[in-house]
Amino acid sequence: MKKSFGVIAGAALLALSSQAFSAGNEVPEKIWVGGKVYDRAFGRGCGACHDISSNPNLFISVKELSKDEFINVLKNGRNGMPKAVDAIMAVGPVKKAGYSEDEALEAVYDYIKGRADGSVPEGKLKKAK
Repeated sequence: MKKSFGVIAGAALLALSSQAFSAGNEVPEKIWVGGKVYDRAFGRGCGACHDISSNPNLFISVKELSKDEFINVLKNGRNGMPKAVDAIMAVGPVKKAGYSEDEALEAVYDYIKGRADGSVPEGKLKKAK
Protein backbone atom coordinates (compact mmCIF):
# COMPACT_ATOMS: atom_id res chain seq x y z
CA MET A 1 0.00 0.00 0.00
CA LYS A 2 2.78 2.46 0.91
CA LYS A 3 4.60 1.78 -2.35
CA SER A 4 1.53 2.43 -4.51
CA PHE A 5 0.81 5.64 -2.57
CA GLY A 6 4.36 6.80 -3.30
CA VAL A 7 3.93 6.05 -6.98
CA ILE A 8 0.62 7.93 -7.07
CA ALA A 9 2.05 10.87 -5.14
CA GLY A 10 5.09 10.96 -7.43
CA ALA A 11 2.88 10.93 -10.52
CA ALA A 12 0.75 13.73 -9.08
CA LEU A 13 3.84 15.86 -8.38
CA LEU A 14 5.11 15.23 -11.90
CA ALA A 15 1.75 16.30 -13.34
CA LEU A 16 1.79 19.45 -11.24
CA SER A 17 5.37 20.32 -12.19
CA SER A 18 4.65 19.86 -15.90
CA GLN A 19 1.91 22.46 -15.54
CA ALA A 20 3.99 24.82 -13.43
CA PHE A 21 3.83 27.52 -16.08
CA SER A 22 0.23 26.94 -17.13
CA ALA A 23 -1.46 29.20 -14.57
CA GLY A 24 -2.39 32.11 -16.80
CA ASN A 25 0.31 30.99 -19.28
CA GLU A 26 2.85 33.10 -17.37
CA VAL A 27 6.42 31.96 -18.04
CA PRO A 28 9.94 33.18 -17.25
CA GLU A 29 11.38 35.74 -19.68
CA LYS A 30 13.71 33.20 -21.29
CA ILE A 31 10.83 30.89 -22.23
CA TRP A 32 8.76 33.86 -23.40
CA VAL A 33 11.60 35.09 -25.64
CA GLY A 34 12.05 31.56 -27.03
CA GLY A 35 8.35 31.47 -27.85
CA LYS A 36 8.55 34.83 -29.61
CA VAL A 37 11.46 33.54 -31.69
CA TYR A 38 9.48 30.40 -32.56
CA ASP A 39 6.56 32.58 -33.68
CA ARG A 40 8.58 35.25 -35.55
CA ALA A 41 11.92 33.95 -36.89
CA PHE A 42 12.26 34.22 -40.66
CA GLY A 43 9.22 36.54 -40.61
CA ARG A 44 6.76 33.64 -40.45
CA GLY A 45 7.96 31.64 -37.48
CA CYS A 46 9.68 28.28 -37.26
CA GLY A 47 6.41 26.37 -37.61
CA ALA A 48 5.81 27.78 -41.09
CA CYS A 49 8.33 25.23 -42.37
CA HIS A 50 8.64 22.75 -39.53
CA ASP A 51 4.91 22.05 -39.20
CA ILE A 52 4.95 20.69 -42.77
CA SER A 53 5.19 16.90 -42.81
CA SER A 54 8.12 16.85 -45.26
CA ASN A 55 10.30 18.81 -42.81
CA PRO A 56 11.58 17.75 -39.39
CA ASN A 57 9.13 18.41 -36.56
CA LEU A 58 11.04 20.45 -33.99
CA PHE A 59 9.07 19.00 -31.08
CA ILE A 60 10.28 15.54 -32.10
CA SER A 61 13.81 16.65 -33.04
CA VAL A 62 14.35 18.21 -29.62
CA LYS A 63 13.69 14.79 -28.07
CA GLU A 64 16.07 13.01 -30.44
CA LEU A 65 19.02 15.42 -30.37
CA SER A 66 21.12 16.54 -27.46
CA LYS A 67 20.95 20.22 -26.56
CA ASP A 68 24.36 20.80 -28.15
CA GLU A 69 23.33 18.98 -31.35
CA PHE A 70 20.07 20.95 -31.58
CA ILE A 71 21.85 24.27 -31.07
CA ASN A 72 24.51 23.26 -33.62
CA VAL A 73 21.75 22.81 -36.22
CA LEU A 74 20.43 26.30 -35.39
CA LYS A 75 23.94 27.71 -35.85
CA ASN A 76 25.00 25.79 -38.94
CA GLY A 77 21.87 24.48 -40.67
CA ARG A 78 21.47 20.91 -41.87
CA ASN A 79 20.17 19.06 -44.94
CA GLY A 80 19.33 22.23 -46.83
CA MET A 81 17.97 24.06 -43.79
CA PRO A 82 19.61 27.49 -43.59
CA LYS A 83 21.43 28.72 -40.53
CA ALA A 84 18.77 30.07 -38.17
CA VAL A 85 21.00 32.05 -35.85
CA ASP A 86 20.83 35.33 -37.80
CA ALA A 87 17.03 35.16 -38.02
CA ILE A 88 16.86 34.37 -34.30
CA MET A 89 19.08 37.30 -33.37
CA ALA A 90 16.95 39.64 -35.52
CA VAL A 91 13.74 38.98 -33.55
CA GLY A 92 12.75 42.08 -31.57
CA PRO A 93 12.37 40.47 -28.12
CA VAL A 94 15.87 38.96 -28.41
CA LYS A 95 17.32 42.40 -29.11
CA LYS A 96 15.21 44.08 -26.44
CA ALA A 97 16.31 41.52 -23.81
CA GLY A 98 19.94 42.09 -24.85
CA TYR A 99 20.53 38.36 -25.25
CA SER A 100 23.85 37.05 -26.49
CA GLU A 101 23.78 34.48 -29.27
CA ASP A 102 24.21 31.66 -26.74
CA GLU A 103 21.38 33.00 -24.55
CA ALA A 104 19.04 33.39 -27.53
CA LEU A 105 19.73 29.89 -28.87
CA GLU A 106 19.25 28.43 -25.40
CA ALA A 107 15.94 30.31 -25.07
CA VAL A 108 14.71 28.76 -28.32
CA TYR A 109 15.87 25.30 -27.21
CA ASP A 110 14.25 25.66 -23.77
CA TYR A 111 10.94 26.82 -25.29
CA ILE A 112 10.79 23.98 -27.82
CA LYS A 113 11.94 21.41 -25.24
CA GLY A 114 9.29 22.65 -22.79
CA ARG A 115 6.57 22.48 -25.43
CA ALA A 116 7.73 18.97 -26.35
CA ASP A 117 7.66 17.68 -22.76
CA GLY A 118 4.46 19.54 -21.84
CA SER A 119 5.97 21.87 -19.25
CA VAL A 120 5.36 24.93 -21.44
CA PRO A 121 1.74 25.44 -22.51
CA GLU A 122 0.58 26.04 -26.06
CA GLY A 123 -0.95 29.37 -26.88
CA LYS A 124 -0.17 32.96 -26.06
CA LEU A 125 2.40 33.22 -23.30
CA LYS A 126 2.77 36.05 -20.82
CA LYS A 127 6.15 37.10 -19.48
CA ALA A 128 6.30 36.67 -15.70
CA LYS A 129 6.83 39.91 -13.83
